[in-house]
Amino acid sequence: MLKFLEKDTYPKVLFILFTLFWILIAIAPRYRVVWIAESVPTVLLGIFLVFTYKNFRFSNWSYSLIFFFLILHTIGSYYSYSEMPLFDLLKELFDLSRNHYDRLVHFFYGFVFFFPIQEFLMQRFKMKGMWSAIFAFFTVASIGAIYELIEYFVLFFVESGIVGSNYLGMQGDIFDAQKDMALDIFGAVLAWLFALFELKH
Repeated sequence: MLKFLEKDTYPKVLFILFTLFWILIAIAPRYRVVWIAESVPTVLLGIFLVFTYKNFRFSNWSYSLIFFFLILHTIGSYYSYSEMPLFDLLKELFDLSRNHYDRLVHFFYGFVFFFPIQEFLMQRFKMKGMWSAIFAFFTVASIGAIYELIEYFVLFFVESGIVGSNYLGMQGDIFDAQKDMALDIFGAVLAWLFALFELKH
């Protein structure tokens, strides 16, 4: 097998690729303040994964999913979730009420992070399959809800007007936070079903 796909090399390759991508995105984002706010959780997660790598190693499947999610999130930080060009095009083509890029990323948040959280619970706390899945599900849902609250809190410290609205990404929907959390949960449910299917095969 190719060397970069080896177990201990693969996560490092993903980290290098993402770091290069992140630096490229950082050069000229559409809204610098939005990019900074969105980059904070990305950087914190990256630091966490680097410093815990020797003590706890996720599967290559989990690292791949995290890499994929961070690419999506970083693209959102570059354009802002409200103005991602491809989804603006889809909005026009299908006469949609809003740019749905944030909805897509919220769904993948729930789907992606179910797996590494479940792995952590199974390996560190020796939880069995069903209990690890239940706790992973509620952890994903809880973090999603906390993140929505943090978004509102951050608005007190950023510029008002277009920058604030593009960070929050409500796009005129007063139930935006509830819908985002619902998609977090839906993604986690599908991940749970996927994990059950894999166990049976």
